[in-house]
Amino acid sequence: MDRSRFGSPDGDKRRRAGLTAAEPRVNDQIRAADVRLIGPDGEQIGVVALAKALQVAVEVGLDLVEVAPMAQPPVCKLTDYGRYKYEASVKARESRRNQQQTTIKAMNFRPKIDPHDFETKKGHVLRFLRAGNKVKITIWLRGRERYKPELGMKVLVRLAAEVAEDAVVESEPRQDGRNMIMILAPSKTR
Repeated sequence: MDRSRFGSPDGDKRRRAGLTAAEPRVNDQIRAADVRLIGPDGEQIGVVALAKALQVAVEVGLDLVEVAPMAQPPVCKLTDYGRYKYEASVKARESRRNQQQTTIKAMNFRPKIDPHDFETKKGHVLRFLRAGNKVKITIWLRGRERYKPELGMKVLVRLAAEVAEDAVVESEPRQDGRNMIMILAPSKTR
């Protein structure tokens, strides 16, 4: 039976042991013959045999945690495993908090839009941009308007010119089937 499409045998063992791929190997789960050992204070101890590293871990009362399994030889650190997991979760939570959530708002126009409707929709676009959102502008081309894309292009160019101090054109106007699309992003000066 070809097991290559079901994952590696090592992955099967880790699943049976209750480990996920994100969890590092600890103490007796480490399989390498030699490891690069890092002390509890971050100092480099050097490349030692796994048995010697486990013995040092027992002597200092800490766990041997494999922090870089793909390195040659794997890098292991002497640390308290519970504390290591807690610090890793705090670091992951902090990185998620620092990610900027960008949403893309959408605004639809027609090529023969009334001047007052244009101003109203332009106001909505400006409000979205000032809130820090990107805006996808879509021009709906219906019927024979599809054969005159310059009408839609004229509306997009006019809108881009009127919101130029608040936005930059991230994606130039292009025709996509029956529609013309342009994406505006908030300018960095705001």
